[in-house]
Amino acid sequence: MTTAVTELPPAKDVRDLVEGLLGKDCAFSDGRRITAGPALVGVYVSDDLRMRAIAAMDLPLAAYVGAAIGLVPPGGAAAAVEDGELFPNLRDNACEVLNVMAALFNVGDAPHLRLYSTSAPEEALPADVAGHLAALGGRADWTVAVKGYGEGQLSICLT
Repeated sequence: MTTAVTELPPAKDVRDLVEGLLGKDCAFSDGRRITAGPALVGVYVSDDLRMRAIAAMDLPLAAYVGAAIGLVPPGGAAAAVEDGELFPNLRDNACEVLNVMAALFNVGDAPHLRLYSTSAPEEALPADVAGHLAALGGRADWTVAVKGYGEGQLSICLT
């Protein structure tokens, strides 16, 4: 059993991973906290199924990321944002980004994390997830601008 702890990933590592997946330049800057929906939320667990981290994309970022990785024209993402609905194809694509983001936590001797579950923007968050997402400490919050698409918020929280 490891005694190492999971650390917040540096913004550069997150940016490099997202840019590599999307094949688009992304600008990261300090952002606002995502504390509730509508957001696409991923829960990461260790091998013993303990929740260790949460990543949340607000609806605009989830739409832009989902469109960019799926080569959907920017208008498709803009329509989702305008309608306030994350279309199924964009959701599936954005969930794949959340899945790959697990690699950000799997460094050094830290516990191995994997994406355990996701909650769509229209779904109610489990109480424990909502509580951690609302917490002030152990988190990083960014505004992410995906070139050619738009910007939204990304929050990563340790539990």
